[in-house]
Amino acid sequence: MKDPVTLGFAMTGSFCTFQKALDTMRQLTALGYRVLPILSFNAYSLDTRFGKCEDFNREIEEICQNPIIHTINGAEPIGPKKLLDALLICPCTGNTLAKLAAGIADTPVTLAAKSHLRNQKPVIIAVSTNDALAAAAKNIGSLQNRRHYYFVPYRQDAPDGKPNSIVADFSLAADAVAAALEGRQLQPILRQSPSV
Repeated sequence: MKDPVTLGFAMTGSFCTFQKALDTMRQLTALGYRVLPILSFNAYSLDTRFGKCEDFNREIEEICQNPIIHTINGAEPIGPKKLLDALLICPCTGNTLAKLAAGIADTPVTLAAKSHLRNQKPVIIAVSTNDALAAAAKNIGSLQNRRHYYFVPYRQDAPDGKPNSIVADFSLAADAVAAALEGRQLQPILRQSPSV
């Protein structure tokens, strides 16, 4: 019997999308992925109007049946020990996009990506940022142009109220992961925005 694919599921601080991210996490575990959760410092430790970190952390560990990696020390062995077949960053904030594009690895998520990329395996990004079509655009473009980076298809989520905002279509995350494991970018990467 074939071993299950081990997927790192990294979350950064786009707190408004956490419920969608957890739904995606449930879908991936239901599909048979072995999921290792990785949270940025903020995602792991901040309470927000969208919920308490303690509740999210407990739910994440229940879904994944694995402890959360939430420290630099915890993320460092990912590459050397070849712990992952793929890494999904879902959601991925503009701040994290900038760090990845600049090669900065100072959070559990960015270090997980750096450590994982040494094995030349896929990193899949589910972007969620209000400045995707402004300051973050160059970082998205930079990462889309690099080997081993893939994107969950995305769209403007509120073109009238937030014209620079883009959010991944979380319902396509599993398909994007499967495509990335085959070395393909799921297309089309730009999806139609909801009617306004």
